[in-house]
This record gives sequence, structure tokens and C-alpha cells, in this order.
Amino acid sequence: MGGSTMEQNHNHKVVIINREQVVVDGVVHVEKFDALEIILETDLGLMALRGEDMHIKQLSLEQGQLMVEGAIRSIDYLDEGGKTSKGKGWLQRLFFS
Repeated sequence: MGGSTMEQNHNHKVVIINREQVVVDGVVHVEKFDALEIILETDLGLMALRGEDMHIKQLSLEQGQLMVEGAIRSIDYLDEGGKTSKGKGWLQRLFFS
């Protein structure tokens, strides 16, 4: 039988270059982005990139790749409920920080 789209998983990989550039493979969808935070869905769940003056330099959902430039401060994987290990959801942190 033919393969399903679920079998098209990209290899998940994160490369950080001098804390000024991040390349993420395995990107499914970008949920939110601004100069301080980018929330994206990857093959392995939600991810939050945080920093300053960040901008998306390249995005290819067909290839599952995202390239971000800026001052990278942190990368967090979020659980299925959109919460970090500290227990705050990204929406809660966005509006109540």
C-alpha cells in the first residue's frame, strides 16, 4: 500500500550558530512569531525560541526547515498542553508576564 503523509516525518534537528542563528529541521507549522519569541510546531512537539531582534530569514514548510536570525537567548520544548517544565503555558506567559 502507498505511504501516508504521516510517514513524511523530517528528521528533527536544531543547529545554533554563535547564538545569532538557529536552523530547525522538522518544522510543521509556525504558530506565532515576533522579535522576542517564535512558537513553532515540530515533528516532536511545540518549541519556543526566545531572544531579541529575531526575524525569520527562511521558512520552507515543504522541506520542514526554519532559519532564524537574531540574539538567541533560549530554546524550550513545550509539552502537549503548551506548558514548559515551569508549568506556565505560553499564552499565559505572553499575557501575564
